Amino acid sequence: MNRKWLIWTLTVLLGGMFYSCHEQVQKPVQVDDAKLKKSLEKANRYLVNDEEEDIQNYILRHQLDVVSTGTGLRYQIIKEGDGEMIKPGQTVTLEYVLYNVMGDEIYSSDKDGKMKFVVGCGDVVSGLDEAMPHLHQGDVAKLIIPSHIGYGLLGDRKSIPERSTLIYTVRVLKVEI
Repeated sequence: MNRKWLIWTLTVLLGGMFYSCHEQVQKPVQVDDAKLKKSLEKANRYLVNDEEEDIQNYILRHQLDVVSTGTGLRYQIIKEGDGEMIKPGQTVTLEYVLYNVMGDEIYSSDKDGKMKFVVGCGDVVSGLDEAMPHLHQGDVAKLIIPSHIGYGLLGDRKSIPERSTLIYTVRVLKVEI
């Protein structure tokens, strides 16, 4: 009797294990491309509007008088330099402090060294590259760079979080041909 009970128990256990491990075929989920696109556009508009509101609040809080470009870059010359206007292809050296919209310092030339790059070559985020031809050697400026022309959806994977608006205070130290 014990042997029959043991065989019956093992049969039930093995059958249950086999049944639970058996892969069931599922029907593929149908995705309505138009609905998905509309939903993603709505989510994107929400994120853009939310970031725009943060930028406007920052400008109001700090009483800035900024110039806006078509891409969303905003800049204000705080102190005018006496050098030539920066042109694409020139190498610039900057002192800078980078903040988030809450005013927290993220990076600075004091800690991380001066920034040096060729304007227009894509060596830096596109918003910073775009700002340079609006400046002269010696200028001190405040730059507000929305995430889509900054570090985008991913951030820099170090100190800049995803979808971050960047606030730079820069001083153009040197412009080289």
